[in-house]
Amino acid sequence: MKIYITRHGETEWNKLGKMQGWKDSNLTIKGIEDAKKLGKSLAHIEFDKIYCSPLRRAIDTANYIKGDKNTEIIITESLKEMGFGSWEGMEYSKISESYPTQHFNFWNKPHLYKPIDGESFDVLFDRVQKVLNDIINCNNYGDNILIVTHAVVIKAIYAIIKNYSLENFWNPPFIHGTCLTILEIKDNEIQIVLEADISHLEKLDIIG
Repeated sequence: MKIYITRHGETEWNKLGKMQGWKDSNLTIKGIEDAKKLGKSLAHIEFDKIYCSPLRRAIDTANYIKGDKNTEIIITESLKEMGFGSWEGMEYSKISESYPTQHFNFWNKPHLYKPIDGESFDVLFDRVQKVLNDIINCNNYGDNILIVTHAVVIKAIYAIIKNYSLENFWNPPFIHGTCLTILEIKDNEIQIVLEADISHLEKLDIIG
């Protein structure tokens, strides 16, 4: 089984430097075009299922990737972004001013982060581990699966598979919009065979 994982395309709030979490904003023109480029680069892959976050930015991205194929999109609550509570909709600079300690901890010392009224990393890890197990267990080993989700969820998947501590949560790679990660599941082991790849953007930009 291969699981292809991508982040949604760029959104209006991404451009404005606002925290999104469970709140939403529309894809930008770039976000739409990047999703279409990823779709073109994956056009030769027949996905058995697409699992997608319930947030509109992810659903739109999944549909642009899918194109005119009939692949089923399964809306999956546990794939939504980490919840940031009252931070959502705020600019990062405002969060830093209003919540300096926890904002610093979130990005620099995640093992010390304590949410104001959002999700903790423990809660995030629990739901991501469960949904990853569910997707693997509910599909056949020959299947190709696409997951469309969010940056922090993808970072949690990396941490779970690589088994590193929360202190190292923000280890590279950076999760760009529509970057592609590929997992291969064989003999009950999960291996990362491609990490946060954006070559589909670079190649197609050169072509025009």
